[in-house]
Amino acid sequence: MFYGLIVRMYAFDTQKHQAPHVHVQYGEQHVVIGIPDGNVLDGDLRANKLKLVRAWIEIHQEELIADWQLAVEGQRVFAIDPLR
Repeated sequence: MFYGLIVRMYAFDTQKHQAPHVHVQYGEQHVVIGIPDGNVLDGDLRANKLKLVRAWIEIHQEELIADWQLAVEGQRVFAIDPLR
């Protein structure tokens, strides 16, 4: 979580969104964002908040891909530092 954005990665979440991605919630808004490209796969998020999430994804691409692999294998993912 950073700047009010809650970022989650769900284990075995490959049914609807087969590519690596994260779910982001900001208040009532929810968006699914692809890794590593930052493309919006589903939902909507304010432009300034989307920019923050995309910057975070760019900084932590390797860690996010590694966590995705762990998640789809049913293993525990590692925490990733928030954007500061």
